[in-house]
Amino acid sequence: MSTQADLARRLRAPHAQPPLVLPNAWDAGSARAIEAAGAVAIATTSAGIAWAAGVDDAGGLTRTTAIAALRAICAAVSIPVTADLEAGYGEVEATVADALEAGAVGINLEDSTGRVLDEPWVHAARIAAARTVAVSAGIDLVINARTDTYLFGDGSGTIERAKQYAEAGADVLFVPGVVDAATIRELVAASPLPLNVMVGPGAPSVAELTALGVTRISVGPAIASAAYELATAAAKELLSSGTYESLSR
Repeated sequence: MSTQADLARRLRAPHAQPPLVLPNAWDAGSARAIEAAGAVAIATTSAGIAWAAGVDDAGGLTRTTAIAALRAICAAVSIPVTADLEAGYGEVEATVADALEAGAVGINLEDSTGRVLDEPWVHAARIAAARTVAVSAGIDLVINARTDTYLFGDGSGTIERAKQYAEAGADVLFVPGVVDAATIRELVAASPLPLNVMVGPGAPSVAELTALGVTRISVGPAIASAAYELATAAAKELLSSGTYESLSR
């Protein structure tokens, strides 16, 4: 059985020989399905975990619920798990310590709170705190610094933020909301950190993103969203027409 330190090395290694492709899980069952599909590592999705708990994304999830789901996911699989910790749930040190105790070897921390961008120094402080906790625990934690400059802004300041986050101890820059080749190419060239993008239908393929220089590729809540959409469609069909064709997909 791999130790947590071994899992941390296994998660870090593909960043040096990209791409690292990360399907996102939201519970133990989805994590096992993703591992069985051949994934070398798993990322969690806070949105998916929130939906599974019956609460809204971006504010509905508590640290207790998020860590409980993370612990179940880590226990269910033998591959590395990187945890979506949103903005740290108000207590970054405690949250990161709990995530490490649950078995995570990577984390995702975002620089917005309540869908509003935080000042970059605020997020840099979160990253530095996370790194301090990981060093104390003896785990070479992979810190994915998410910036929401394109989700909740016009993208300005992205590289300046990346520089601050790199200095604070981040390993990867995660820029959701960007899927066009020209912008991705510019970010890869300018960022001091390897680039992670979030993809879905209509985005460039893994091969195309790799050619653009992207290091890490994830799908965020897309798989969870599709699963819940199918559940809704199948239930509606069953309760209305009494047929089951939705389930043939």
